[in-house]
Amino acid sequence: MENAKQSTRISRNKGIIILAVLTFVVAGVVVLFYWQATRNQVYTDTAQISAPTIELSSTEGGILKGVFVKEGDVVPANYTVAQVGNEMVRTATPGLVIHTENKIGEDFTPGEPVVAIINPQDLRVDAQVEEDKGLSSIKVGQTVAFTVDAFGSKKYYGIVDEISPTDHATDVVFDISDQREENNFDVKIRYDVNQYPELKNGMSAKVWIYKN
Repeated sequence: MENAKQSTRISRNKGIIILAVLTFVVAGVVVLFYWQATRNQVYTDTAQISAPTIELSSTEGGILKGVFVKEGDVVPANYTVAQVGNEMVRTATPGLVIHTENKIGEDFTPGEPVVAIINPQDLRVDAQVEEDKGLSSIKVGQTVAFTVDAFGSKKYYGIVDEISPTDHATDVVFDISDQREENNFDVKIRYDVNQYPELKNGMSAKVWIYKN
């Protein structure tokens, strides 16, 4: 009877040891896989869907008499969006209205915007990458995966379209030994806007740029 109990304990201990070894091996494989994956990627969570803003204004200035569009309207080229003084403010290209100044009766100077639009076909992911976080590994044409906060973990894909030649903004970082500048550079990512029509101007995104 005692031998049977001892044999059971030994078998149980062996099982625990085997389970511990397997757990250690699996954890090691996961760590190795994660290291290998991240080693070949540049990641940033400072990114946004955006397009260049086209500001529409009068050339002569005057009292804002009317605004004939609202945010979210899609307008064609040569469309009248506002009246400033006796001048009709028109679009030069088609676009999506993203902002209007509805200050009817107020005086606007020449060149002061009354309506802002974007061309949805120009939407890109505008990501900021710190210069010491893999910027030197990024090249035009590299594949990019990105998620958009509004759509959870759904993956979207594009390619690196442009890398800014100058830094986006400079913040001073202090430590006990010296003072350094932390420079971020804009990386623009092109994607098929017709394939992903749900992506809108201003949405926040997370980006993984594949080095190879």
